[in-house]
Amino acid sequence: MTDVTIKRALLSVSDKTGLGELGRALANHGVELVSTGGTAAALRDVGLVVRDISDLTGFPEMMDGRVKTLHPKVHGGLLAVRDDPAHAAAMVEHDIGAIDLVVVNLYPFAATVAKGAGREEVIENIDIGGPSMVRSAAKNHRYVTIVTDPADYAKLISALEQNGGATNLDFRTAMAAKAYAATAAYDAAIAHWFSVTDQQNHFPPMLLSANKLVTTLRYGENPHQSAALYVPAQGGQVNGLPQARQMQGKELSYNNYNDANAALELIAEFGTDEPAVVIVKHANPCGVAVASTPIEAWRAALACDSVSAFGGIVALNRALDGPTAEAICEIFTEVVVAPGANEAALAVFARKKNLRLLLIDKLPSGNRTGLVTVPIVGGLLVQDRDNGMLTDEMLHVVTKRQPTPQELADCRFAWTVAKHVKSNAIVYAREGITAGIGAGQMNRRDSARIAAVKAQEAAETHGWGAPRTVGSAVASDAFFPFADGLMAAVEAGATAVIQPGGSIRDDEVIAAADAAGIAMVFTGMRHFRH
Repeated sequence: MTDVTIKRALLSVSDKTGLGELGRALANHGVELVSTGGTAAALRDVGLVVRDISDLTGFPEMMDGRVKTLHPKVHGGLLAVRDDPAHAAAMVEHDIGAIDLVVVNLYPFAATVAKGAGREEVIENIDIGGPSMVRSAAKNHRYVTIVTDPADYAKLISALEQNGGATNLDFRTAMAAKAYAATAAYDAAIAHWFSVTDQQNHFPPMLLSANKLVTTLRYGENPHQSAALYVPAQGGQVNGLPQARQMQGKELSYNNYNDANAALELIAEFGTDEPAVVIVKHANPCGVAVASTPIEAWRAALACDSVSAFGGIVALNRALDGPTAEAICEIFTEVVVAPGANEAALAVFARKKNLRLLLIDKLPSGNRTGLVTVPIVGGLLVQDRDNGMLTDEMLHVVTKRQPTPQELADCRFAWTVAKHVKSNAIVYAREGITAGIGAGQMNRRDSARIAAVKAQEAAETHGWGAPRTVGSAVASDAFFPFADGLMAAVEAGATAVIQPGGSIRDDEVIAAADAAGIAMVFTGMRHFRH
């Protein structure tokens, strides 16, 4: 059996989008419409003849609508194997008519939770009859068509038009697969709420996550890897790259998304008080600056490491203007992310057809919470997002010399950047501008030296005479296990250090700092990033 003519349809939807158009299309094919409560009223409002579910079952809706479709005349009509003689006989004996199409979308559980509803209202928005009908229809997709997404109404209407009021098995199978994904996502949201919100389990006994496919990507990190982009199935208020508007440029690649997300995560740390620019390459920042204008911030960030910035990702915390866009376009840039752009900036970028310009409504929160996961062979590592923020109370000066106000400000700035640099991470900064960044080395001394080398190269490129590490503050994402890393920073000209502390050799490192006459601040917080 391949094609099934739709003679009777049961419709029960919370989201009334497109319902009238679908109802009229079904009626035009002579389909009997059976419906519940508000759905029936909405169909009648557009002039359609509708049979109430209570007329079909012989029972009224009861218990505030909790019991209306949980009935043998509904589920028998959905689950009956039409060409099984025993099933057919049971349908005749009990006066059960076949239901050929079910159109259901579920109570808005996630939206109810998102608006901050009380516990009783949340519980009342757990749909029971809807998922039961969806699962019954999907299981019996050999005979029954199930549609759960208003976005698929047009496909259903087209299928009926092309097949004389019938659907084929391929269509029904595809809709059944989507239906089970919908109920799985729905149940996952309920289970999460019960375990995490209601029962206050930080790590739920069963970690469930439902995500929907946005698009497949050209390839993954490397051309031999496949890749795709998903977003949370339940949606919500998110201001990330998948929600950004791509104004121009080529399709985003896996690496573009990964690197641009690193840039967005870091730029979000700076808020919108002062213009800031972040330049990222291979998920590591290579230049970061705050300044009085976006174009000044761009030029300062670029000067930190103009070699690495070539082909990089740029993120700003202010809307783009024409002069800043012109300056960015002076070098090859893969992606630019910003909370808006004026007409002059859009016109400038339009000349660079391949540059991907992403505009977001607003920056994500720099201290948002949530769990992050990393797959390992045979399991999954789960941890809190690193949203640790410095407070004044956390800062402890451990050296004889106190940092100056400027050094302390530079320490804070360097610390913010270091949080987003792959470990082992060393960041030199001066006057709100990174001077050198050392990332991903197996020991901290090498990171300090690499960052100093980059600063020296920048000085030679721009004719500064001395690298910007001279008089800088240096941040280390974890403690210095030996004094050698600290001394490499001193040799580069750093006059202040910020680090977590906590090494068994802290006294040795503090003594080295005192001998060098520099200030050092302990935070008591580490920022490893792997």
